[in-house]
Amino acid sequence: MVKKLIVAKFGGTSVANFNAMNRSADLIVNNSNIRLIVLSASATITNILIALSVVNTNKIYRSSLIGKISDIQNSILNHFDKQNKLHKSIDHMIANIAILAENASKVSSVELKDEIVSYGELMSSMIFVEILRQKRANVDWFDVRNVMKTNNNFGCAKPNINIISEKVKKYLEPLLLKKIIVTQGFIGREDQGRTTTLGRGGSDYTAALLGEALKAKCIEIWTDVPGIYTTDPRLVPTAKRIDEITFKEAAEMASFGAKILHPSTLLPAVRSDIPVFVSSSQKPEAGGTYISNKTKIIPLLRALSLLKKQTLLTFNDLKYNKTKFLANVFNILSNYNLPVDIIISDKSNISLIINNSDTSINEPINNSLLVKLETFCNVTIRENLSLIAVIGNNLTKVNGITKMLFATLEPFNLNMICYGASDHNISFLVQSIDAENIIRILHKNFFE
Repeated sequence: MVKKLIVAKFGGTSVANFNAMNRSADLIVNNSNIRLIVLSASATITNILIALSVVNTNKIYRSSLIGKISDIQNSILNHFDKQNKLHKSIDHMIANIAILAENASKVSSVELKDEIVSYGELMSSMIFVEILRQKRANVDWFDVRNVMKTNNNFGCAKPNINIISEKVKKYLEPLLLKKIIVTQGFIGREDQGRTTTLGRGGSDYTAALLGEALKAKCIEIWTDVPGIYTTDPRLVPTAKRIDEITFKEAAEMASFGAKILHPSTLLPAVRSDIPVFVSSSQKPEAGGTYISNKTKIIPLLRALSLLKKQTLLTFNDLKYNKTKFLANVFNILSNYNLPVDIIISDKSNISLIINNSDTSINEPINNSLLVKLETFCNVTIRENLSLIAVIGNNLTKVNGITKMLFATLEPFNLNMICYGASDHNISFLVQSIDAENIIRILHKNFFE
């Protein structure tokens, strides 16, 4: 086993073009402990591949999308000798994408969609190997699907942790003793050999799973932001970088909309007590954030998160007892693949917050869903809402925190408040038009 092994994951912006890849490669060359590199697809490629996997697309549209992929990849490949075999390999992959996209246009298939989308990571990882070789690194390409075994829930496949651990020790670990290995995030393979994808945050999750199986000393996540901030620095330029944060705090932030990490990413690292370091491949000198089980300081208030595109469903005049009613509601919502973030109940009403921030859900509450729900209750819908969360520690045990918070929020209309369910957050639902302003005001009052 490699001592002090670091697994480094590079996101789409870190491998977006030749210059970005070059900067990322320099980080690896300058740190001998980085032995395993997990890559996302180059920025925008995944979205293009998703568009190519949709049924009923026309030939001209598909051709234009294939052209965009070719342009992005060729802008990197043009830095290599034309005789390099990589040119032919990438051209062959793009030709395969075109064939698969034509098939996808004729029939809707989740299996086919995953196969098409997987090409983003396959291409970026192949190109990245060549960039490292140009820097005289001793490096090889590895197909992560040989070890990343999942179920067949295409689009959001569940990894089999025990099998992954066995295969990593057998096939991947011996390679790391000899060379740097570049592999792919986000993709896996099910029992019948078909390619799967792990869903949102899949590349981070891949890095954490591999890090756990390899007993890594650290998992590094390289992105376009130098760490985790007290809130989104694009909304609040005075947001402060958090130098160290606990897994619990980071997971709370991610659950409420912070886009640095996906909550499931942290699970393998939490289980195995492996610290995660988040930084920017564009500005590595700026430092970053360490996420671990324990930090030196546990502050009362840690950060603010914002989750847009929320819908509030309120049910009254229930025709069943609450237990039976909730069973029916959750069964219906599950059939429509609608995630419920928060539920609040009193004697005669039940309210649910539906999170439709996932761009794959175009019309979260449609007529057929309403018809089914209204067979056993009256339904009120409020849309264009955002969920704001104050993230911290022991929030329910500190006197006066809610008084301070709601005094600040007095000018605004709050549609729902959730307090007491967790020691780590106070969340409330607001009009989306007010959300960003509220974040700025709260940050100024509590963090500056």
